[in-house]
Amino acid sequence: MGRHHPFHAGGARVGFSSLLLAVLITSSFTSPFSAAEFSPRTSILLNCGSGVSAFAPDDQRPFLPDSASLSSSSSSVQVADRDPSPGASTLYRTARVFTDQSSYAFTVGTTGAHVLRLHFSPFSATEFDLFSAVFTVTALGSFRLLSDFSVQIPTPVIKEFLLWVDSGQVDVTFTPAARGSSPPVAFVNAIEVFTAPSDLIQKDSQQLTKLQSQVALETVHRINMGGPLIVPSNDTLWRTWIPDDVYLFSGVTSIKVNTSVSVTYQKDGTGSTPEVAPERVYDTARAMNTGGLLDPRFNITWKFNVSGGVSHLVRMHFYDFISTAAPDLYFNAYVDEQAVYTDLHPFTFTLSSFSVPFYWDSVVDDAGADGWRLMRVTVGRSAKSSPTKVNAILNGLEIMRVLNASEVAKKKKKKSLLLILMPSVAGVLVLLVFSSLFLSARRRRRRAPVAKETAAGPTSWTPMSAHGHGAVGLSMTTTSKLSHGTTASPRTPRVINLGLHISFEDIRIATNDFDEGLVIGKGGFGSVYRGVLGDGTTVAVKRGIAGGPSNQGYPEFQTEVTVLSRIRHRHLVSLIGFCDENSEMILVYEFMEKGPLKNLLYGRGGGEEGAPPCLSWKQRLEICIGAARGIHYLHTGHAQVIIHRDLKSSNILLGEDYVAKVSDFGLSRLGPSMGETHVSTAVKGSFGYLDPEYFKTQQLTDKSDVYSFGVVLFEVLCARPVLDPLLSREQLNLAEWAAAEHRKGRLAQIVDRRLRGTINPNSLRKFGEMAVKCLAEYGADRPSIGDVLWNLEYCLQLQETELRREPHEDSGLMPVPVPIRRMPSSNVTFREEERDGDGDDNGGVVAARVVDEESQVVEFTTSKVFSQLITHEGR
Repeated sequence: MGRHHPFHAGGARVGFSSLLLAVLITSSFTSPFSAAEFSPRTSILLNCGSGVSAFAPDDQRPFLPDSASLSSSSSSVQVADRDPSPGASTLYRTARVFTDQSSYAFTVGTTGAHVLRLHFSPFSATEFDLFSAVFTVTALGSFRLLSDFSVQIPTPVIKEFLLWVDSGQVDVTFTPAARGSSPPVAFVNAIEVFTAPSDLIQKDSQQLTKLQSQVALETVHRINMGGPLIVPSNDTLWRTWIPDDVYLFSGVTSIKVNTSVSVTYQKDGTGSTPEVAPERVYDTARAMNTGGLLDPRFNITWKFNVSGGVSHLVRMHFYDFISTAAPDLYFNAYVDEQAVYTDLHPFTFTLSSFSVPFYWDSVVDDAGADGWRLMRVTVGRSAKSSPTKVNAILNGLEIMRVLNASEVAKKKKKKSLLLILMPSVAGVLVLLVFSSLFLSARRRRRRAPVAKETAAGPTSWTPMSAHGHGAVGLSMTTTSKLSHGTTASPRTPRVINLGLHISFEDIRIATNDFDEGLVIGKGGFGSVYRGVLGDGTTVAVKRGIAGGPSNQGYPEFQTEVTVLSRIRHRHLVSLIGFCDENSEMILVYEFMEKGPLKNLLYGRGGGEEGAPPCLSWKQRLEICIGAARGIHYLHTGHAQVIIHRDLKSSNILLGEDYVAKVSDFGLSRLGPSMGETHVSTAVKGSFGYLDPEYFKTQQLTDKSDVYSFGVVLFEVLCARPVLDPLLSREQLNLAEWAAAEHRKGRLAQIVDRRLRGTINPNSLRKFGEMAVKCLAEYGADRPSIGDVLWNLEYCLQLQETELRREPHEDSGLMPVPVPIRRMPSSNVTFREEERDGDGDDNGGVVAARVVDEESQVVEFTTSKVFSQLITHEGR
């Protein structure tokens, strides 16, 4: 164990500073109390930006108002989320926003190890867009905890640090960065500061105690091997432990094992304690999948993103509950292919005849470049293993980045030197710049006729720059004509410069080199992988198919980046970043745990093993309300209407608490300008959801989205595909069949059989009326999405309260305007699509014209349009 046993040098460099860190972290998280009994000497829990208390979402600890802890010189304001999600914790509905460098000052009363947790959950307030905030956080004057930090997903992010306090006070400072939002701001939603258990610190080492103030630790990964998610309410120090599945290098080399026998901690100080890790970590593990093989020769490996160029403390947790006798199990443990313990035998760490939980600490140094790197943690067979009993286990893992105060001081010295030299350097640069401008101007005057001639050549703007607002700043590319009407593919330009670019190498590491085992979805655009970024954020990575036919995915890729980088809403999926290096088309989104709505409505069939869980009627209404709020924001929350154009159940994603978010904006278009009624554009969408009026006339309006959403509503009600060729002709098309059944008064007969008898009749009647109105043949007869949202909320009220209404009160939809916050004015440009003005004079056959990514006008008839819409993804 790290505290009483010497570190195994192996290949990892471990010195006195490593021993210092190990003692620090051990002493900090060790206590004889259980989770329920542990009571820190100092515990400060703040609900930032609020004048009232709030409770933690998992463990119900009370967080108090923060104003008393602010330093007198702080420049801050309180902001509240005006449109919180129904399931959002009250702790994350407010924030303290700092407009200049500001600090909290906490009096902790005691010295020693303290835990600091910072909670961030951005939202768009009236005055500030917290999604755009970029800032730095420092503590104790010398530790830079977060540099140029930002949060671009609307889900809480918690940063945890372990600080050694030697003055009885903890100062935490927030400094906005100029390159972030305008005006520059920093923010925080909640703060935790509490004394870590310190009764097992080696008090006889005065030199150790003196040096501990020079280091701090940031938790990067905390993993429960072979087990489920452990939430703060089930942990002794209110921590979260993540399942290890996504980090495994190969899933076939290991199996999950667990024990139902209560874990016994050794009380003589030679093993782990409940504060080091709770029982739920130790009662599950990963073990080798030997499959009955004699003398198997493979390892179990996990891969993690960590910061390059810094040291990390790696803590491995072990508890041998698989051995049948004391001498059975020997194995090796490695970090970055270097042994940190050879011939590890669990019974070495106990004085009894049975195994006890223990841990092993190693500090691994890295002298590489800054940025992200991949750390490999491995357990495998030992030379001492019996050929018939080869195995290896790991129960839990923690990786913590080492923050060194002296390194921060060195950076400040370098910065000071730069400040001294900067005036001299700046003077030289100014002279060089003016000289270059003078020479460049002379050259331009001489070459003006040539430039004009070149401008008239075969050039074309890349898609989405057609409106020419200048807000996006797309580069121009040239194309060359080939025979038979084709065009050479242009070199793929950089899409946009919005600070969202993620390097291909970082994405490759996040997805374990695009491991097929991490694929969570496939479609016409490409594959979607589950990944973990270097800061521990779980993301969904959509990798487009490069070099496909006509490179059709690239305009959609550009459109999606443009739309999602300019708009933010709780019910729209957030774009974390993108990559367009080497013709790649990669989009990185926030990860939605529950996946597409479609998968939860119907899967492999109700009652079959692996079928999705049944959503209650209340859950379905809340999901529809969330999606409607997202669409309503697209239609009304921006300077110009944004029409999604591809609404369907597979494009409504669900988070952990079934919060619905609209996704996939590749086909989005700006709506009609002031004074116009529609946009003339080529027909695009998904078969079964496509607005028939839009298809016939090629005139796109926001009511086209309403039609598609009406199909989704019936999909939610009936839990069946929108097109099912196995059914009769009358039932093949869900929209037509459901509307016909509603006219016959048989709506209750088409409800998902799993919901029958659970829906309030008034709620069902109102829902059916609204869905049918959404499917009206002409857009003018359909309600607005605001009306749909109001009526969905009314359906939920009827379901929850069983409010009885008279028939005449429910005779129609009640158009009530829904208040919406408008974003600050910013232009979003889309690619231009042309329409054949004579499209309706072809004997009933509509001809659509689309400007593709190479400025080639492609014509196709109605039948060709439908043949494209019947592809796997319906695009």
